[in-house]
Amino acid sequence: MSLKEQEILQEFSNAKAILKGHFILSSGLHSDTYMQCARVLMEPKRAEKLCAELVKKIEARLGKNFADIVVAPAMGGVVVGYEIARQLGLPTIFCERVNGVFELRRGFELDSQVRVLVVEDVITTGKSSLETYDLIKKFGAKIVAETCLIDRSNDKNLEEKMGVPVISLAAILVKTFDENNIPEELKNIPAIKPGSRFIK
Repeated sequence: MSLKEQEILQEFSNAKAILKGHFILSSGLHSDTYMQCARVLMEPKRAEKLCAELVKKIEARLGKNFADIVVAPAMGGVVVGYEIARQLGLPTIFCERVNGVFELRRGFELDSQVRVLVVEDVITTGKSSLETYDLIKKFGAKIVAETCLIDRSNDKNLEEKMGVPVISLAAILVKTFDENNIPEELKNIPAIKPGSRFIK
């Protein structure tokens, strides 16, 4: 029996993973809501349960044996990438920013023959995903799909933009604003930058 999106979002709520305030997202956009997936992944049982639901959705769409390896961008994708890979029986690696650009470190490498599943925690604009794709393509590997816990892109053409199937556990509609269009009620709240991209 599959979890409905409402139940999935309740899991996030129970984990205090849906934050309200004034946030500057890693995309540079402003929002009154931030999905702190690290909190929902704190409890291994909850992480296992949510990722099992996502694996069901992935295999329903792509079948079995569709990928050879999972690649996740650090930091957000590392834990969910590991758990998805574990459930699919695949190896997993992660890329991380070096001087603002994604690289493979720690002895990780990709073979040109491998089929890659990219795993993110949250997709907002897809910017970090596309940067991950650029890295994977440098090795000549094939990206077969992307998956994420939360799609908050509100983009009906997301798959077209990404060029691969994008499978999310849940999609949520959260308004985002660029710097020139921040509503007054948000302007009055100090902005915080919770994303790992801002860590120096």
